Parts: sequence; structure tokens; C-alpha cells
Amino acid sequence: MADVHSKESRSYNMSKIRNKDTKPELLVRKFLHSRGFRYRLRTKQLPGKPDIFLSKLKTIIFIHGCFWHSHEGCKFSSTPKSNLDYWEPKLNRNMMRDHINEIELNERGWNVLKVWECDLKKDKIEETLQKLLLLIDPSATGV
Repeated sequence: MADVHSKESRSYNMSKIRNKDTKPELLVRKFLHSRGFRYRLRTKQLPGKPDIFLSKLKTIIFIHGCFWHSHEGCKFSSTPKSNLDYWEPKLNRNMMRDHINEIELNERGWNVLKVWECDLKKDKIEETLQKLLLLIDPSATGV
């Protein structure tokens, strides 16, 4: 199936997709900062360049886009109908890389947490952030 956009239009659209400082990342970072957590961003020294890492708590947080990381069962994650020869291998490589990075980080003693983009939508954000808080610090009251 042919792409529904022209090559120029598709190129423009793809150029506007950000890989850092995305809205979901900023939401999580603002929440953590407001709760007194201090963290670092995207260190190249760790596999997968984690979006957020809390070194004192030995915890890493990946904030995954549902499409780019193939969130299973999510309505925001689907394989495009055009250019399958490109998209299927690309999305599969992303999933495999995520899996390998998580294993390596766990072996190094890191607590690896994932936050999915869809879980930061208006209807789920409070619940998601409270769960995240408890996963980071089980002694937290969630308030």
C-alpha cells in the first residue's frame, strides 16, 4: 500500500517528532521534582540512555511512546499499513533493543521502570504517577 502522504509531507511530519523533552517526559519530570526527587537525564554511560535516572535510589525510568516501542494491546500502538518493509523491522528492533537494555540494567543492579505514553493521558495520569511514586519509594505516602 502506498503512503497517503507525499514524500515531502512525510519527511516534514517525521522531522517534527521529538526524541527528548517530550510532553510525557516533562510531565513525569515535573511530578518527580515536585516530590523532592532529584535526577539526571539521558546518561550515555547506561544502556538505552534512560530518560530519567535516580542514582541514589538505583532506579531508572524509561518513558516510552506507545507507537515507537510497540505497546502491546494499546490503541495508540499500531503498525502502519504502508511501507511495511521498513516499519515492521524498525519496530521489532526497537522492542528487542528495549528488552536487551532492560536485562543489562537489571544485571547491573538497577531498578528499571517503564511509563507508557498512554498512561499519562488525562484519565490515567494521577493513578500512573502515584504508582510510579510507590515503585520508586515504597515508603512514600502518595500525597
